[in-house]
Amino acid sequence: MSEIIELARRAREASYALAEASRATKDAALHAMAAALRANTDAIVAANAQDVAAAREAGTPESTVDRLALDAGRVDGMAAGLEQLAGLTDPVGEVVRGYTLPNGLELRQVRVPFGVVGIIYEARPNVTADAAGICLKSGNAVLLRGSSSAAASNVAIVDVLREAATSVGLPADVVQGVPTDRAAVKELMQARGLVDVLIPRGGAGLIQTVVSESTVPVIETGVGNCHVYVDADADLGLALEILLNSKTQRPSVCNAAESLLVHASVADEFLAIALPALASAGVTVHGDPTVVAAGKDIVEATDEDFGTEYNSLDLSAAVVDSLESAVQHIRRYSSGHTDAIITRSQAAARRFVQAVDSAAVVVNASTRFTDGAEFGFGAEIGISTQKLHARGPMGLPEMTSTKYVVTGEGQIRN
Repeated sequence: MSEIIELARRAREASYALAEASRATKDAALHAMAAALRANTDAIVAANAQDVAAAREAGTPESTVDRLALDAGRVDGMAAGLEQLAGLTDPVGEVVRGYTLPNGLELRQVRVPFGVVGIIYEARPNVTADAAGICLKSGNAVLLRGSSSAAASNVAIVDVLREAATSVGLPADVVQGVPTDRAAVKELMQARGLVDVLIPRGGAGLIQTVVSESTVPVIETGVGNCHVYVDADADLGLALEILLNSKTQRPSVCNAAESLLVHASVADEFLAIALPALASAGVTVHGDPTVVAAGKDIVEATDEDFGTEYNSLDLSAAVVDSLESAVQHIRRYSSGHTDAIITRSQAAARRFVQAVDSAAVVVNASTRFTDGAEFGFGAEIGISTQKLHARGPMGLPEMTSTKYVVTGEGQIRN
């Protein structure tokens, strides 16, 4: 039996115990995990320092290093996230719908765990604790395959979480790390029957590989080529504030804005204030000819620029003739994550919301709000950009399936 199949088999066994665990047990495990992370902060940060040093030696961009790095504050944030999860409603057992049929049968559709969830993700070791906690709360055993760049960090975190799980009577195998070599990942993607669902979190290349090569069902997440469209009827001061927040508040995440569209009727006035503000914030603008002519040090945009998720202080920008032109641009280049309109026109807002087919469509607010915590879910496993089962921030309910419970008193079908 291969190592991956053995890990998956052990996860399946652990999932049976977890599916029957009470909310009290799961919450106790989450609190124990949080306490263990804090108690082992020094060891986790020391392991992470090895990964950060190796990344810098390999010439990794600083935006990626930032996503990789842990300090005491970030470890405490991971622990606080697990404690917050413990306070959320347990989705398992929730009745989605229920009624009595004419023949007297009582029918209930209830939420149940998937069983075994595999998560394949890049760089960010905080995902290790977040994903483990969300899966545990929703009753799922989890197989965590982080990137090789965070290998030492992830091993340290997983070891802490496993020991904490056993301290409240759960099997250690409710949380397991998966080797980072490609052969192991390929085998994980083929473990249909032992792994119920895979969730990739990372760049477009990773997600496409998992979607294309997996025989295990996949929930596609995360690539964020997000747009901010400044409409003809926009409040330009508000638009500038929203644009800067969307782009610069944390440029390395998937809900950061990557593209600016400006209606031609306000382009001269808006670009005159936006381009210097972006430059002052360290943003490199990749613009169409109109944008290039409007400012200094603007890089001429290619078609590839408009389709790029930069995850850095880079921004593509174009001037469009109409709202419809903005919609057409978004339909061509958006990844379907989050797209925003800034406008005082209710008609324009309604048209944009109807026409733009993304997981989140935002009116007069930052793209950075597409986030489970910001939406009030308390936690998320990722942002789903697909349309089946789950779309947008995936909170605890999205980490469950359902089953029907049919209760009768001897009814038979004629």
